[in-house]
Amino acid sequence: MAAKSGLSKSTIGRIWRDFGLKPHRADTFKLSTDPQFIEKVVDVVGLYHHPPERAVVLCVDEKSQIQALNRSQPVLPMMPGMPERRTHDYHRNGITSLFAAFDIADGTVISELHRQHRAIEFKKFLITIDKTVPADLDVHLVCDNYGTHKTPAVRAWLAKHPRFHMHFTPTGSSWINQVERWFGFLTDQKIRRGTHKSVHALEADIRSWITDWNNHPRPFIWTKTAEEILESLARFCRRISGAGH
Repeated sequence: MAAKSGLSKSTIGRIWRDFGLKPHRADTFKLSTDPQFIEKVVDVVGLYHHPPERAVVLCVDEKSQIQALNRSQPVLPMMPGMPERRTHDYHRNGITSLFAAFDIADGTVISELHRQHRAIEFKKFLITIDKTVPADLDVHLVCDNYGTHKTPAVRAWLAKHPRFHMHFTPTGSSWINQVERWFGFLTDQKIRRGTHKSVHALEADIRSWITDWNNHPRPFIWTKTAEEILESLARFCRRISGAGH
């Protein structure tokens, strides 16, 4: 930039600092194109702030294709002046999928592991939720728009269980589903740093971690209202308007 503009490198550096510009950084973003975006945000966030009486609100999703990875060499433990070190390469030993329902009131999680990730497994998970939640409570599920959540078999099951109410997040807006944040904790604290010689070992570790979580559950505090979220997105859209031209 200095060569192109004729300014000195130090001047360019001062301009970058003064305007908070960091050319070496690049982040990702995705704006939802869901035609019902506003309605879905208002619906889901309304559940978070004002959950119905005599009901539980569960944020549901699947963490699919979790790989059982075993490093090609042993992990070197942390030592003074040296971080833990792991090889970049590994052996793949199979996959599993975790179905989870995060209770927004108390942070507890209903979970189930399956080797496949289809509508039939999602229906089995709905049956597990039905057996777990007391029969006198309604069940409000916050889900994404994945196809397995809307198959005829799932719709038929829901029709026979009227206490279940589905609330779909906007397309491309996983950030609004609280279970995604919980998946982040699981990934950071167990999966990413784990080494597993088999799917069975991976599943045992996941079940153990979830049991420990449920012994000390931590609900998340959702602070922003739907109006604040929509206004924040509107400001962002105004800032980037015309940026591609």
